[in-house]
Amino acid sequence: MGAEQVSSREEFKKEKKAKKNVEQEEPRKIRIRLIPIWLRVILVALAMSISLVLGTMVGYGVLGDGKPLDALKPSTWQHIVDLVEKE
Repeated sequence: MGAEQVSSREEFKKEKKAKKNVEQEEPRKIRIRLIPIWLRVILVALAMSISLVLGTMVGYGVLGDGKPLDALKPSTWQHIVDLVEKE
């Protein structure tokens, strides 16, 4: 049994190597990306920033019954920090 497995594995490796050689003879397709990776990273970071700001405005304005634009004011954040650090 052990000898059969070794020979079949060797045959499998030979077949795989033969397929690989056939694939290498064919010209490889060059993939041109429509959006470069560095631009994708910037777009994802920008989308996350926009969703953070919009989420803050919705949370403060809709859920908190305040004005949504007040969520962007530094005085609002200072008030929140003061409430959190209150002893």
